[in-house]
Amino acid sequence: MEKIRSLFVKYKEIILYIFFGGLTTLVNWGSYFVLSRTLTFLPDGVGVTVATAIAQVLSILFAYVTNRKWVFESRARGFKQVFTEMVKFFGARLASAVLDVILMFVFVNMIGVNDNIMKLISNVIIIAVNYVASKLFIFKKQA
Repeated sequence: MEKIRSLFVKYKEIILYIFFGGLTTLVNWGSYFVLSRTLTFLPDGVGVTVATAIAQVLSILFAYVTNRKWVFESRARGFKQVFTEMVKFFGARLASAVLDVILMFVFVNMIGVNDNIMKLISNVIIIAVNYVASKLFIFKKQA
């Protein structure tokens, strides 16, 4: 039991990042599912697009709060520090979304990699990029 505890302490940040990342995915899927079924009054395709956009915003907000509080234990205080941190977080997530689109376009459309395989590879890359951006740029420990 002590061995498990010491491993958890050693890898706590990564374990929590993966755990809350899974919950973030559930927030995204769950909110999309509910919204896509409630926005049926919108014209074809618009409901899905709006549901996707809102689900993204909700999941990114959820990810910000959980990453800030439990994963990286941010010490930012006050409106200016928290707002700056939040802008960095949303900016990094936007950049990683653009990277995802570029990776998918290049490897699927130009090179011919299977889209399902590439989506899995792209997601692994995006998770790593988001973790590094969060650790080194967004939630970096203050000296």
